[in-house]
Amino acid sequence: MLISDPARLRRRTAPTVWSPLEYSCHVRDVLLVQRERVLTARRVEIPIAEPMGRDERVEHAGYADEQPEDVSRQLWDAASLFAHALDRLSDEDWERRLVYGYPERAERTLRWVAVHTLHELRHHLGDIRRQL
Repeated sequence: MLISDPARLRRRTAPTVWSPLEYSCHVRDVLLVQRERVLTARRVEIPIAEPMGRDERVEHAGYADEQPEDVSRQLWDAASLFAHALDRLSDEDWERRLVYGYPERAERTLRWVAVHTLHELRHHLGDIRRQL
């Protein structure tokens, strides 16, 4: 899907709506950030999950300038890395906690992090599909 029409992938349907390419970069980064949060929670007792700066990343990381082919490959890699981190969790690890700031600041389990991440991925896939 990401490499079919680069111009279409870079087009925003409104100034405040990310392009499909920008959403794809965001999803990649969410997977990488969530993986790091899972790994941190396995070694630190109740770490604080710092905000990833989702809105700032669009400009700071130059999402609109990235190559769709690269982002497609990176998405696959990020999803594989995140899944691998989850696959390695023991029954006890799934109940490990971290302080998560969304939707409100609270202690969350790694089980919640996994489910929340899946929810976010589905939501952003819908964002991408609506624009394509």
